[in-house]
Amino acid sequence: MKANLKRTILALTFMMVAGANYVYGQCDKTVTLKSSKTLIFDEEGKLERTRDEATAITISKTYISIVPGDEGNTMSGDITSKTCEWTTPFKTGKMVVKGTLQNGNGNEVHATITIAGVDGKVTLTFEAEEKGKRKIQVVADKFE
Repeated sequence: MKANLKRTILALTFMMVAGANYVYGQCDKTVTLKSSKTLIFDEEGKLERTRDEATAITISKTYISIVPGDEGNTMSGDITSKTCEWTTPFKTGKMVVKGTLQNGNGNEVHATITIAGVDGKVTLTFEAEEKGKRKIQVVADKFE
């Protein structure tokens, strides 16, 4: 009886560790989110305009790249911090990435990117210190 209890506890411990590694391991993997619509919000949080455009956002362990439909506005740079709280990877939870990004003109922005998943719907919200309270948001259509 004690041997069965020990095996059960050992199996449960293994499953918990494996599950935690799977969920938190997602944070260190490179992921590309693809979206077909961009929402732009003003400083008061009101929807200012919507653009139908294919956008790809790639996040690795140390680097981020944002390629909107009009590729002239590409931004990329190093990640300075990342927090990851996915209960179900890229379905439920969130990730906050901060970094210093440069656009094609060499202008630098200090960005905070929040990827949030609620009931399987994943949104990415981009904020830059230099833009005040304006926000850009996309809904992920696909992950790679």
